[in-house]
Amino acid sequence: MSDWVEVRPGSYHDSVTLMRVSRSLSERPDVAAAMVAMGTELNREMLERMGFAVPSDTGPDDLVVAVRADGEALDQARDALDGLLSEASRPTSAGVPGEMAPPRTTASAAARADATVALLSVPGPHVFPEAMDALDAGLNVMIFSDNVPLAQEILLKEAAARRGLIVMGPDCGTAVIGGAGLGFANAVRPGPVGMVAASGTGAQQLMCLLDEADVGVSHVLGVGGRDLSPEVSGRSALSALAALDADPATELIVLVSKPPAPQVADLIREAARRLDTPVVFALPAAGEDDLTAAAEKALKALRRTVPDWPRWKAARRPAPVAGRALRGLFAGGTLRDEAESIARDALGWDLAARGADAGGGHRFTDFGDDAYTRGRAHPMIDPALRLEAVRAEADDAGCGVLLLDVVLGHGAEPDPAASLAPALADAVRDRPDLGVVVSLCGTPADPQDRDRQAAALCEAGADVFASNAQAARHALSMVEGMTG
Repeated sequence: MSDWVEVRPGSYHDSVTLMRVSRSLSERPDVAAAMVAMGTELNREMLERMGFAVPSDTGPDDLVVAVRADGEALDQARDALDGLLSEASRPTSAGVPGEMAPPRTTASAAARADATVALLSVPGPHVFPEAMDALDAGLNVMIFSDNVPLAQEILLKEAAARRGLIVMGPDCGTAVIGGAGLGFANAVRPGPVGMVAASGTGAQQLMCLLDEADVGVSHVLGVGGRDLSPEVSGRSALSALAALDADPATELIVLVSKPPAPQVADLIREAARRLDTPVVFALPAAGEDDLTAAAEKALKALRRTVPDWPRWKAARRPAPVAGRALRGLFAGGTLRDEAESIARDALGWDLAARGADAGGGHRFTDFGDDAYTRGRAHPMIDPALRLEAVRAEADDAGCGVLLLDVVLGHGAEPDPAASLAPALADAVRDRPDLGVVVSLCGTPADPQDRDRQAAALCEAGADVFASNAQAARHALSMVEGMTG
């Protein structure tokens, strides 16, 4: 085997394109490893863990190509790479007779369509002028991008308020507008529940649980994970609450967020009390309802029956070993926070502590955090980092139970179990004592087919739950030696 590492200065490609190119190269015959990525610190660390020598002066604006293969296969991979990158960079309509050239600004694109919302997904540091362009064109804005400076978020939301518009985001992964899913969105039925979501995966969990109870949503207005921070002070959440209150199709509003700043929570609750539409809060933290309890509260408010939430139990029953830890590997930040909150309550952790020192080596990681997505696609699209973590945790004798989430829906990986199930099967084959629990957020109508995903993960040795809270409690029972 030979290694080929090349750095192409200033050659930018988006992370999803590079993920697909990397996957295509990795699947070629006689290629042992391949990664094509921007030279961010995280990507350089991953390349070094793969055994590639990356030049020390490589920067985040440089494209890094790394392939390990037999000599002839290496040459073929090099030739294939250039073709793949050229194809990805070619404008789709360039040179086609009769076709209009693509618009070059957000405002010019808006002028061509009867649109009310612009969805922006460009590198976060460069999104501000595009968002202002959309607001000036009279469009509400959904900013999928993360790593947007806080000061710019505040300026955008103030500008939106002056225009009677809403900025959803930054880092807004999920929205549903009149039945159309934007970003990561599950296939759910229309219905009477409107959501204000400062959490994408929190909204998805609630949508999927409500759908299981035959209750749909009118709209899901994402506002970004920082909207309920002291600095942003709920600017978009307040606008979204007012918009849903004015919507005749919305009978109940659910506000879902990671734990908000106390003063902002008070502000939002006071605004909710002034609405004609009742509001249910889903703020998974100590002393608050978890997401499943909030879904059940919403169903009861609508006088609907609360179902038994689906669960799929694996045939294997690992024997827990005393003193081993629970390790959570999550793609969804709110799902991670909810699971950690439940664990802290059950295990009596010091709430001021973080990381492995919080108690017994237990730890919970959100691979969708900004620190893991600079120069990389979100883990709901690109599972590489989390798959590597599964292998590392399985090799750690101190790990007793793995807890993972799998989030389905439009925009997410087309078949998560295709890569995760073999990794879990390898882990439990090497570690028969290892417990594995999966929180599966999805609906039967999702393109990945929730029930097929559950069957594959069960076959690999995981207990699977539709409720993230129930998955967390089951994982804790395994840690405590009560496998039930």
